[in-house]
Amino acid sequence: MKLYYFPGACPLATHIVLEWIGKPYETQRLTREQTKEPAYLALNPTGAVPTLVDGDFVLTQSAAILEYLAEMNPEAKLMGSDIRGRAEMRRWLSMCNSDIHRTFGLVFGSDYFSGGDAAVAKVLEDQATAKVKSFFTIVEKQLKGRDWVTGQRSLADAYLFVMISWAEAKKMDLSDLPELRRYQKKLRQDKGVQAALKAQGLA
Repeated sequence: MKLYYFPGACPLATHIVLEWIGKPYETQRLTREQTKEPAYLALNPTGAVPTLVDGDFVLTQSAAILEYLAEMNPEAKLMGSDIRGRAEMRRWLSMCNSDIHRTFGLVFGSDYFSGGDAAVAKVLEDQATAKVKSFFTIVEKQLKGRDWVTGQRSLADAYLFVMISWAEAKKMDLSDLPELRRYQKKLRQDKGVQAALKAQGLA
């Protein structure tokens, strides 16, 4: 099993989950230029990461990869213990993937989406940053009294950790979200998270 990634990008969530599962895997670090080369485009036509190769099976898209790994390794208990637990996990995984991550696209890509207009780019980044903060405020309430976002460790925690790391990289002010900061600190102390960060040169 091989994971293709950029350091610190969303494949970090998959990297963490692979550590939590505890089975052998390989990683392939890429540059953005390499993702546009024919060899990689044959695996992932979007020219993005992550891509997971498991034998003759090639899978793209973070949420799909994460659920595949969890279902292949039920003993890791990363999906939820019953139908409602799985639904709850998917609720928060979807918020990370479809809401927070998507909005970060405007934070990181404001120059691209503005067509090079600096004033428009500033508005896009400011508005997107405020939207990301609003999502984190929802997460803040969910985390009160919980060590994990659903109450037990799940796929959503790995993805949420990456989203908080992006906020930190963009110097977003999260000082008014103490539960989120506590949660981030706890995850930074997790052995699987530490191993993934070290492997990607982030710790």
